[in-house]
Amino acid sequence: MRPWYRFCRAGCHVLYTFFWRGRVFGRWNVPLRGGVLLVCNHQSFLDPMLATHALGRECHYMARDTLFRNAFFRRLIGSLNAFPVKRGTADIGAIKETLRRLKRGALVTAFPEGTRTPDGRVHAMQSGVVLIARKAGVPIVPTLILGAFESWPRQAPVPRPRPIIVAYGEPHGPEEIRQAGGDQCIRIVRERIVGMMEHYRRHPLLAGRLRPLPSGA
Repeated sequence: MRPWYRFCRAGCHVLYTFFWRGRVFGRWNVPLRGGVLLVCNHQSFLDPMLATHALGRECHYMARDTLFRNAFFRRLIGSLNAFPVKRGTADIGAIKETLRRLKRGALVTAFPEGTRTPDGRVHAMQSGVVLIARKAGVPIVPTLILGAFESWPRQAPVPRPRPIIVAYGEPHGPEEIRQAGGDQCIRIVRERIVGMMEHYRRHPLLAGRLRPLPSGA
């Protein structure tokens, strides 16, 4: 792990522990080496940091291309292994870059909902990440972020100190991914994340602090 990345990770960990009073569960489900694809739900701008700050390895991030328009921010997130993806299109360049990093043994973080949730629910996920994992021959780790929607909802200018939980589910191995179709596999991954959400919504840390989910969630 590079010193710069380690420094930023430590700062994020301090914020997560003392500002958000966060907890992390299931970290042992994330392989310590080799290519891995973290598939996360998307609750806020905080999610890339939340999904990876507790992991003991450098992580890489698929980030929407508009985040790279500002030169300073582009250099900052680029130094932390983010790379641009054109949202809503079959971005061949981004797919090739993701495959290159996974085959090189990187852990890549993806948010296949495509945008932040407007209501706290886990919305439909795009199956492209499954096809990438299948081609690279790497496992998918379902990853839940819960509480960030309350901490930094869309209409809020800055985050607030609300408790946040991050949880990693059991990985889907390359053989399991190969046997399932792309749409079926992403449905299973989403259902795993929804199941974790239902479980951790009852955690004492979050009791009475989460907005009720809309019907049909």
